[in-house]
Amino acid sequence: MNITKVVLAYSGGLDTSIILRWLQETYNCEVVTFTADIGQGEEVEPARAKALAMGIPDSAIFIEDLQEEFVADYVFPMFRANAIYEGEYLLGTSIARPLIAKRLVEIAQETNADAISHGATGKGNDQVRFELGAYALNPNIHVIAPWREWSLGSRESLMNYAKEHEIPVEMKRGKESPFSMDANLLHISYEGGPLEDPWTQPPEEMWRWSVSPEAAPNEATFLELEYECGDIVAINGQQMSPAKVLQTLNQVAGANGVGRLDIVENRYVGMKSRGAYETPGGTVMLKAHRAIESLTLDREVAHLKDELMPKYASLIYNGFWWSPEREMLQVAIDHTQQQVNGDVRVKLFKGNVEIVGRRSSHSLFDEKIATFEEDDGAYNQADAEGFIKLNALRLRTLASKRVKGT
Repeated sequence: MNITKVVLAYSGGLDTSIILRWLQETYNCEVVTFTADIGQGEEVEPARAKALAMGIPDSAIFIEDLQEEFVADYVFPMFRANAIYEGEYLLGTSIARPLIAKRLVEIAQETNADAISHGATGKGNDQVRFELGAYALNPNIHVIAPWREWSLGSRESLMNYAKEHEIPVEMKRGKESPFSMDANLLHISYEGGPLEDPWTQPPEEMWRWSVSPEAAPNEATFLELEYECGDIVAINGQQMSPAKVLQTLNQVAGANGVGRLDIVENRYVGMKSRGAYETPGGTVMLKAHRAIESLTLDREVAHLKDELMPKYASLIYNGFWWSPEREMLQVAIDHTQQQVNGDVRVKLFKGNVEIVGRRSSHSLFDEKIATFEEDDGAYNQADAEGFIKLNALRLRTLASKRVKGT
């Protein structure tokens, strides 16, 4: 295939700057750069100057603030499902990829580009997520994955390439970080360097969004979260946009030592990987959402949601956000959220998130039935006997047969 124009997911960092130059040299093509602000905490506008310096015309530089879309259309729907992968991971990296893939495909169509390109390595999950999303949205799109094509297989070879091609190498915080980091408004991840030994504890200076639980304030912080249809719409009575909700929770929870995670996970490509994550706001959201659902969801609906959740989470982790099965599950999940309205009071203290109150005008909690005091006939305790005997019938039958057989 003759490639004349490629849309590159471009951060302005070293890796994607090398990819930009490599695409120009290897394919002799035009490159369109796409830089998204999804809350990574760094200015994205400098990417324009870097792209211009590498010969990209301003008309071929796309820089977009997607924070609100990211939280409203991707993060919030995922948290309605209470999604969590392998019991711990809140899918912060996974959920960002569908949006980036969508915009790459859309910009390719807008600019009449032949292909898209990304900086994900051939060892990771992100290459799968980007490309499955792209193919789901445009089955005819061509994808260029440099890490699967070039011979630059180490950090040293990348540095040498940058030096040979006069690509500036910037040091964050005055020195080169030993970690591979990825950030968005939901989380920041750390991999590589000393973390490649699963026995090595992450150094304290690595963490950027949270203080250690030991260093957190000695007094608890309380928050009131208001829910409408399963999404937080206000904090402490102040109405907020989806992105502002997550920004606020990140700041407050991180200051209380909430949200650190150190795991070894099973990548879709077949290997185990050790990663450290900071997800302060998401940690609060997961617990608070389950709390409001505990009041407002029917028991069997809640239990069925819990049974569906691992499948939903694995679909996101493995890159199937745009699949028909994820969309099918989302319709069912969103249907359950119509009555998930009310308030949750949360206590944050030295890394812990406690639910200390919940209320809803759609609450299914009935004090008259649940009370241990006189209920004026609201519940006849004698009714439980028949219920128990019906459920015990098969167990008693089994037990009697075993006794006869001995």
